[in-house]
Amino acid sequence: MKLLIGLGVVGGLLVGADRIAVGVAEDQAADAAVSSGWMTSRPDVEIDDFPFLTSALAGELDKVTMSSDGMTVTDGKETVTVHSFRANMSDVKFTDSYRGVTVGRGDGQGVISYQDLSKFVADGRIALEYAGPGKVKTSVVGTTIEGRLHSEGSDVVVDGFELAGAASRLSGLAGDLLKPRRFALTGLPAGLSLSEATPEPDGVRLGFTLAPGTKLGR
Repeated sequence: MKLLIGLGVVGGLLVGADRIAVGVAEDQAADAAVSSGWMTSRPDVEIDDFPFLTSALAGELDKVTMSSDGMTVTDGKETVTVHSFRANMSDVKFTDSYRGVTVGRGDGQGVISYQDLSKFVADGRIALEYAGPGKVKTSVVGTTIEGRLHSEGSDVVVDGFELAGAASRLSGLAGDLLKPRRFALTGLPAGLSLSEATPEPDGVRLGFTLAPGTKLGR
């Protein structure tokens, strides 16, 4: 019985030491992401490896997640916030106390509000809303008009607004605002590129891919 109790105590101490080491590593990885310029605001980092100390000795982690509500992107004119940004990384190798981090593969996601989307589409002069799968809508001169939102390569495309039935009620300016728009998001962390843009009730959900071998630290 004493042996079992002793083993339990030792096991608990080892688990406690492992969790403390994880916390230190997460802080160092977050600092590295900012100091290297990979992110402009300090992310929350979660390392999902247990036992962590074994992985640390090998210099490689199976899974690391970085999340932030402070990431921004731009189309070259307007700058907006990407909410609930999350980068999922696998096969992460590190050196020099996590100041050098290389990602084997990864992806990510985040959300842009419709209010911010309208800044890209029409300089904020029309209000865009969710209109169902793949669709957005706006109201011009009391008329609701639906269009499409999707991605093509690394661009976000908003098009397909049907003006024919309401053309006589639309001013020239309003018609111009509803022309097809295409824009690229720049200012993303290095190695991250847009893979999809999907309208959802709470905003436009963006999907990203992370280039293999992306370096997060120096």
